Order: sequence, then structure tokens, then C-alpha cells
Amino acid sequence: MASITLPWVQRDTEKLSNYRERAIRLLAIIALAHIPIILGAWLLLDPLSTKPADLQDWKVLLVPPLCLGSIGGMLLFAGAAFAIYAYELIGRVLSAPWVAFVIFIGAIFGIVIGVWLHAEILMTVQRDWMPAKETSVIPVVGIEYDHTVQSIYQNNLAGKSVDFPLIGAISIDTPILAYLMFPLQFPLIRDLVGVGGIIGFISLIPGFGIWWERKVAGRIQSRMGPMRAGGWHGWAQSAADGIKLAFKEDYVPPGGDGLLFRLAPYITFIPPICAFIALPFATAWVFRDLDVALIFILAMLGIEVMGVILAGWASNNKWSVYGAMREACQMVSYEIPMGMALLIPVMTAGSLSLTGIAEAQSGGFWTWFVFVNPWCFLAFFLYYVASLASCKRAPFDLPESESELVAGFLTEYSGFRWSMFFFGEYVAMYVVCGLAAILFLGGWMSPFPASSAEWFIAQANIENGMLQTLVKSLLAANPIWFILKATFLFFVQLWIRWTLPRIRIDQVLYACVQVLLPATMVVLLCNTVWTLGVSENGLNLGWLIALDGIINKILAAAGLLTLLGIVGIAAYGYRNNKKLVGWLAVDQLPGK
Repeated sequence: MASITLPWVQRDTEKLSNYRERAIRLLAIIALAHIPIILGAWLLLDPLSTKPADLQDWKVLLVPPLCLGSIGGMLLFAGAAFAIYAYELIGRVLSAPWVAFVIFIGAIFGIVIGVWLHAEILMTVQRDWMPAKETSVIPVVGIEYDHTVQSIYQNNLAGKSVDFPLIGAISIDTPILAYLMFPLQFPLIRDLVGVGGIIGFISLIPGFGIWWERKVAGRIQSRMGPMRAGGWHGWAQSAADGIKLAFKEDYVPPGGDGLLFRLAPYITFIPPICAFIALPFATAWVFRDLDVALIFILAMLGIEVMGVILAGWASNNKWSVYGAMREACQMVSYEIPMGMALLIPVMTAGSLSLTGIAEAQSGGFWTWFVFVNPWCFLAFFLYYVASLASCKRAPFDLPESESELVAGFLTEYSGFRWSMFFFGEYVAMYVVCGLAAILFLGGWMSPFPASSAEWFIAQANIENGMLQTLVKSLLAANPIWFILKATFLFFVQLWIRWTLPRIRIDQVLYACVQVLLPATMVVLLCNTVWTLGVSENGLNLGWLIALDGIINKILAAAGLLTLLGIVGIAAYGYRNNKKLVGWLAVDQLPGK
């Protein structure tokens, strides 16, 4: 990272030193300016008091967020000053092989733990605070609230502790926590915390996905891929490219529609983000648990095509218009079989709720809908193929089609606006993979039945409550399982792109209208008849129920053998990677 050249960095060493000193001095002054605000808020609230004062005015609502914001701002500016001062040292640290792994795993688990803490605090708010309301009013702004800092402290914190599995009991009898928990009784604040978790996870997807795609492409083409930026396998290449794109020229075609040209990237980027609002990572890990979550997500993914059409039209470029026309034909066509394929797991579970569909697959991997009957098995592959076309992924990347249309609807875009299209595509890829994981692969359910957790706890004689919860989450249900399944399907999309050639636009439409759509209709009809035959409230045909059980075991065994085969082939390839490619084998760069 230390070798990245930024646009404002002067080549003159003396001038560069002066710029560094000025930047460090300015950032340090701004960081120190936050200290009086923090001290003032601290004295105003008196957080060291054993019994917080019952403040029923603007202080309770405004001072804690102001204090937290000031602390965050101070740390941000102080960190920026230190980064400029010790950028060479930081560059050497970032080049260490273990840093990339620690940053990525730390980010994933940090977001997961943050969302878990938010969910636990939210349940505490709803369970402990809401039954006994003490409605008060902040006089200055007239906002009503139900619990004062005093009541929160006395009812939830005073004299209480939390028992951790390894550390032991830790007291939470801390008045400061009462001030931090006070804003959570406002739904808007709780929603903002939840949105922060969603945005944090979404920000990881493009950064990691772009780097991973480059590495996958390199391996498939018998080369290394990015190796320099950040040190270990070029893990910081996405960050370096992000900095570059942020400072590139924001070009708008003189003959185009400036307003629509600027608006199109955001119309493409925002809908996939909104889809995460209803996409559950686990039972309680969802921003809004909608009964019609599936319809909402499909609607958000369908809006993305509007941004592509606007981008092509507003560019005033024939290649852009051709790309937009292809996108419109392709997405509108493939959304029909994709939606019809998703009706099959909905019909099997008898619910439109994504949470309910995932929980219906909690009996082990053989109860996952992809193995439950032959029609769900076929529906999974039909949906996955249609999702590739919906996300403009190869072999259906005709809207971009660099070999024919320069860059398609992206021809006139550069810099930050171009990156918005790129980011939106990767976020949409993860959304469709997340849907496939929930509807067909058990979502956040582990491959083991839920009863296996109770059996393990009994055999291991685990008595600690939090440790029991941890074991149940690992062996029964956990958002990490959802992330692993969705990430694997995400990887398959990358794999397909660098393996299969691009097909022609007429072949794209032929594959949808005359192959995928009729196949999906037949599978939907057969699944309807099959479900009616094995249902207790339907025909309840004994021979069909027996056949259903046999096919379920065969499909589950085939799925298990396929997974073991993939792992075995990957292990063999990793061990003999240079032997497989012969003279095409290359060595890594020195020190990488």
C-alpha cells in the first residue's frame, strides 16, 4: 500500500515532506478539538455516578450521541494523522502474509458479533423495557420516550453480571451502559444500527469478490493474478483500485443527458442494497422479517435494469444503447423462469416467508429442498442458470460484451460512477446466491439435524449456558453457515465466467424462451402434482411417498459424494498444482 501513488503527491521530496507535515498538523488539531466536547458531555451526564440522574430533558437524547460521535471523530482523525506519519511502517506491516487473513476474518466476525449484540440488546429492549412504560417528554423538543436512564439502570444493570464461558462472570453494573442503551428504545436508532451492520457486510462483498475473481481467473489461466498491492497475494489490490477510481476524472458525454447519466449508477447500485433489508442471515438476523420477503427481493432486483437502460440512453453512444437494449431483453426474459423456479420451494414449504422456508429445512442436509424431491433438485439448477443471466454474468454477459460493444452500457463511464455499476453487480450476485442458499440449501441451518446439538451437549456434559448456546449455534443454526453456502455459490459464478465462452444474443433469448421457460413450467407442474400426492392433506399416495423417500436418499447421497469429490479434487490440485500445468507453471514473486 505504501507504494501507491496518489494524484496530489508531489515528486519533489522536499515538497512531499512539507505536505506531510501540514497534513499531520491539521489532522492532529482537528482530533484535539474533539476533546473539549467529550469532556463537556462527560461532566454534563456525570457517568461515574452510582445512580444516574433522572434527566428528562434534551441532555439524555442529544448528549450521548454527541459524545460517541466526538470520540469516533477524534479516533478517525488521530488515526489518519498516524497513518501519514508512519506510512512506511504500516506498509511493511500490511505486507506480512498473516495480515490479509486477520483483516478478512476479523471483519466477518466483527460484523457477525456486532449484529448479534444488536439483536440481543434489541430483544432486551422489547422483553424487559416495553411491558412497563413510564412515558416522559423531553421539554425542549417534545419527544416522548418510555424509559429514563434511571429506570434502565435500576431494572437492567444494577447488581447484574454476564457469565462468559471462558472468562467467567463480568459485572455490567456500569452507569455508562445506561446512557448507551437509552437511545435503543427509539425505533429509528435501532434501525440505524441495523443498517450499519448491513452496509458493513455489503462493503466487504465487492472488495473481496473483485480480488477473488482476479485470483480465480489467474489460476484458471495458469498465472498468479494480483501479487503486489498489500503484499500477500495482492490482497489490497481492490483497495488500491478503489483509491484510483475515486480520483479519476468524472466524465459526462457532452451530447448525453447529464442528469440521467449521473443518476443511472445509483439506480443500479441502491436496489441490490435494499434487497438486503429483507434477506435473512438467520432467524433473528434480518432487518425486516417480511412475510413477502421473496417478492420484495425480486422486485428490488428487477429495478436494476432501469439503471442500465438509463445509462445506455443517456450516454448518447450507439454501443451503450445496444448494451442497454440487450440488458432489457435479457433481464425481462430471464426473470420469468427465475421467479417460476422460486415458486417450487415456496410451494414445498407452504410459505412465502424466507425465515419459515429456511426453518423447514432444519432436519439435516437430507431435508434441504434441493434433495427433497427431483423437481426441487431441477428447480435449483434452473434458478441458478437464470440468476446468472439476471446478474449479467458469463456466459450471459451480452450487455457488456467487450469483444463486440466496446464495453456496452459502460462505454462512456469512468471513475467512481463506473465503480458503482461494478459494486452493484457483485452485491446482486450475492443476493441471488443468498436466495438460493435459503430456498434450496437450508439457509443458516447446519448440515446436521437440530437434535445433534442437544446430543453433543449431553455427551460433553456442558453446563455453561453461553457455551451451550454456542454449541447449538454451530451444530444447529448459525449465520456463518448461510455466509459459507452463499459464498460457495458466489465462487461458482466466478468459476463459470472464466470457464465458459460467451454465447450470442440470439442464443441467449433462445435458451430462455425455448429451453429454460418450458422446462421451468414442466418442473412447476410436476412439483405441484408430486406435492399433492405425498401431502397428508392431499392424495397421500403410499407408493409415491415411498418413492419420494428413496429419491430423497439418492439425491442426498449424490450431493454428499459430489461435495467430497470437489474437496478431494481441490486438495489434489493444491498439492500438485505445478505438475498439472507442466511448463506453464510460474513461481511467485520474491517475498510474496
